[in-house]
Amino acid sequence: MRKIKIKGQACILAAAAIALIGSSSLLARSMEADTVRVFYLGGQSNMDGYGYNKNLPVSLNKTQKEIWIFHGNPVGDDLPGGGLGIWEALKPGHGVGFQSDGNANVLSDRFGVELSFAARLQELFPGERIALIKYSRGGSSIDSLATGSFGCWEPDYQGTAGINQYDHFQKTVRKAMQTADIDGDGNKEILVPSGIVWMQGESDGSFTEEIGSRYYMNLKRLMDLIRASFRLDDLPVVIGKISNSWNDPADGKVWDHGELVQYAQEKFTRTDGNAAIVRSTRYYKYSDPWHYDSEGYMDLGKKFAEALYELITQQ
Repeated sequence: MRKIKIKGQACILAAAAIALIGSSSLLARSMEADTVRVFYLGGQSNMDGYGYNKNLPVSLNKTQKEIWIFHGNPVGDDLPGGGLGIWEALKPGHGVGFQSDGNANVLSDRFGVELSFAARLQELFPGERIALIKYSRGGSSIDSLATGSFGCWEPDYQGTAGINQYDHFQKTVRKAMQTADIDGDGNKEILVPSGIVWMQGESDGSFTEEIGSRYYMNLKRLMDLIRASFRLDDLPVVIGKISNSWNDPADGKVWDHGELVQYAQEKFTRTDGNAAIVRSTRYYKYSDPWHYDSEGYMDLGKKFAEALYELITQQ
């Protein structure tokens, strides 16, 4: 039986099936299944991705046939259709503007971190299969008082119809993980959650000092809940540190309380037992006051992959 190393421990395929699905009925079928490392990508617009496909190098401007992605349809709170998606081979177009109705994906002319992230993971884990689950929503906050019109990740936030970003995330994960054959080759896969990447916090740093000061508490709770959604309470987490373009026409500072969010992100990764932070964002150029340029997203994806690899292999 094939083995995958998670946090330094060799997990036998059958045991992984029981742990993830909670049913011994998969034990007899485990020999027939392919094992796949699954990584979750979440957050707000800099996770959506504002890179332009036309700026991609040849090495990334193609279908990565060995990498599969389930991208949940991103919508606002209280709206139907959030989290719908299908598994398909990774290619450009999973940036801002992406849509899915659960039967077909509509790709955009943009990309995020997913392309370089997956390519680098494939280099770091040669011979292993990689899959991505993505759900992010531009402008979304964790704190309910910073929701605005974009959406909120606070699980208890009711809004007007009781559906929030956390609910859309849950639907994304549920539909992705319940798919028995993600690549349609007739063989069942066992999906092994292997890491979380979180790029968010700009909205929580945009309103008041009080909201910014609550970010550590909010982030910790949300990461605990996302880990619980994948049924692994020590799943590796990599945080992308928010940065400021200093391109606000009034005072230059785009995120008025961004330093409080940055402090909270650093605190989380210092105090959590299995987390890391990527700080290279401070050096990236911007395509507008809020979003990195194409080169930034390509570099950020690689940095995320390398940080997760270190967390996975250091245990």
